Amino acid sequence: MTQQRYRLIADELETEIAVMAPGTKLDSEHTLMKRFGVGHAAARAAVQELERRLRVRRVQGAGTFVTKRIDYVISHDRPPSWHRTVRAAGGDPRSVILERDVLPLPANCAVLLELPEGTPTHRLVRVSYIDDAVAGTAVEWVVREAVPDLGDAMRVEESLDEVLRQVGHVEAVRSWCRTASDIPPPEVQQRLELASAVPVWVVESVNRDPSTGRPLTYSTAWMRGDAVRVVMEIGSPTSVREDTPDPAEPFSHIDVDPKEVAYK
Repeated sequence: MTQQRYRLIADELETEIAVMAPGTKLDSEHTLMKRFGVGHAAARAAVQELERRLRVRRVQGAGTFVTKRIDYVISHDRPPSWHRTVRAAGGDPRSVILERDVLPLPANCAVLLELPEGTPTHRLVRVSYIDDAVAGTAVEWVVREAVPDLGDAMRVEESLDEVLRQVGHVEAVRSWCRTASDIPPPEVQQRLELASAVPVWVVESVNRDPSTGRPLTYSTAWMRGDAVRVVMEIGSPTSVREDTPDPAEPFSHIDVDPKEVAYK
């Protein structure tokens, strides 16, 4: 089998996938073998190539399905809400709570939430979906003062951001965020239904009450790369600082004493 052969198969399939709806099941490897007159190794390599291109996802025991990524935009002027961000990108968001507890706050989280270590704090573990396909999972710590009865509120409203707004009467803003790509731990791989250990987006965030400055939540989220493309937006491309030098006068901002300039 040559690399050229399976890549040509993947190229042809990718063209067909472009007009398919997300969630459409791809032909089995056996069907691809017959269609293209190749062996099992070439058919499997073609499907794996489509996975690397983030065009399909394998679901163990069910098959391979067409996937479509959305842009998950993170910026200071957008609400830190999974549901609102996904909906704005044209997806249908949903989330399911796997664990809901009040636990002593670990030291690393206490620093970020500006609370003493061991403070009883809400902890949520959730799995999130886009168009009914698993897209992400998160561990979230929520200050109890913000919503004392968080458990009851989350039974009727999936969006934590909405609960904070409607019950806590605060409109959280993202005050700190760190994004990376990494191999998730085994328990996260399981929640994301990954067929193998592959890099995913990792997003840590601290959200605050803008009126008081106090931290409200700290979360670590893992998102499948074949479901979302994390886009960071910082500042504005059209904003100009007052001290920005005039491009027509490139040296106008440099203070030089002509007496100190010697010419040869």
